[in-house]
Amino acid sequence: MAEAAATPPARPPRRSFKDTVRVYLAPESLRMLFLGFAAGLPLLLVLGTLSFRLREAGIDRSTIGYLSWVGLAYGFKWAWAPLVDRLPLPLLTRWLGRRRSWLLLAQCGVMAGLAGMAFADPRAALGPMVGWALVVAFSSATQDIALDAYRIESAPTDEQPALAATYQTGYRLAMIWAGAGVLWLAARAEVVPAAAQAAQAAGAAYQNTAWQTAYVVMAASMLVGVLTVLVSPEPARVALPPARGAREWLQGALIEPFADFFRRYKWQAALILALIAVYRISDVVMGIMANPFYVDMGYTKDEVAAVTKIYGVIMTLAGAFVGGSLSLRFGVMRILLLGAVLSALTNLLFAWLAGYGHSVPALIAVVSADNLASGIASAAFVGYLSSLTNVSYSATQYALFSSLMLMLPKFVAGFSGDYVNAFGYAGFFTSTALLGLPVVVLVWAAARAARAARAAQTDAPPSSA
Repeated sequence: MAEAAATPPARPPRRSFKDTVRVYLAPESLRMLFLGFAAGLPLLLVLGTLSFRLREAGIDRSTIGYLSWVGLAYGFKWAWAPLVDRLPLPLLTRWLGRRRSWLLLAQCGVMAGLAGMAFADPRAALGPMVGWALVVAFSSATQDIALDAYRIESAPTDEQPALAATYQTGYRLAMIWAGAGVLWLAARAEVVPAAAQAAQAAGAAYQNTAWQTAYVVMAASMLVGVLTVLVSPEPARVALPPARGAREWLQGALIEPFADFFRRYKWQAALILALIAVYRISDVVMGIMANPFYVDMGYTKDEVAAVTKIYGVIMTLAGAFVGGSLSLRFGVMRILLLGAVLSALTNLLFAWLAGYGHSVPALIAVVSADNLASGIASAAFVGYLSSLTNVSYSATQYALFSSLMLMLPKFVAGFSGDYVNAFGYAGFFTSTALLGLPVVVLVWAAARAARAARAAQTDAPPSSA
């Protein structure tokens, strides 16, 4: 029997409001709230918040931009995802199961790396800080691999947008804590806060002991994820045929997950991968210079904490629920397009803010709009990526998609400091908005191709065995 080309699932029938709420309150969704917190905590601490810490310590923008390449660990997680997908861990796998054992190991690695970053001083040497940041990034990426598989295997495809929304909620709550919380802790731990704020522009405000306190608390906060893993059930294990020898194991673990994707989507695979590669490029590239921008604009730790890490993240939570709910009711592709348009447009607001000057109300308006758009886009995008996976290879395939999502944006973001030095913040933010234009075209093309493929399958006569 000829194998039909696989397509994204047809849009499900619209749910009632009551049924939609019931999905969000299911145990699977609530678990993703706490696991999402564990996933979201490390990201800012090795990228966003770290860039604030480094800029305050007097590190130049170009160096901060290049150091953002630590985040490429997330872009290459597909390379070891097959091991996380298939390789059992001694003792741990027997005790916790395949997914939870890797989750626990990765979370312990994140805690150790954050503790190392706490006691590194970037003014003395950047090497130790970068090394511990790599430990955090590698462990965090490994946690993402196992957690994405855990989420995908915990609920059917039509409920994935809801799980994605609660995951995003936990993720963004962690970003409040890793953003606002760490800045608030560092500000409170400063020996002479008033004098520090006065000298901030010259970099003399930096007090490493204050940041030590903040990062140690962040390391302890990973216990939320550890405890959730210990009390959560292991999802039903997908039966895999036993491998006869190392060659067959490598075929099943390394090659087959990728071959399966291309076999199912055929010519559409190139279009899908191109879309994944650039969907979040405008947000990711802009985000690396956001915190140096706040420092250079004269915003204090407390202002940045209150506005960008509380108001902004609350708006992201609202956006995640809006995006997840709209995806359930109207289909992922329409909301994916909406998120792409909004994400590009809101970057222009930062260009306006660069010319407007220091203003907390203006910062609230800009950050709120930007994060609302980001939440809508993120919820739809996670739901879209989940719909593309085969449950037999969920960890490896989702790692491929989410890695591809970050590789090009993170690479381009490494040059963001040089771009700001050459063209200023307004020119930089305008350019990041323009990066979103190809995304809109690719979403439209992918949606059109998916509709055409579904129509072809519907019109095709049934195959005989």
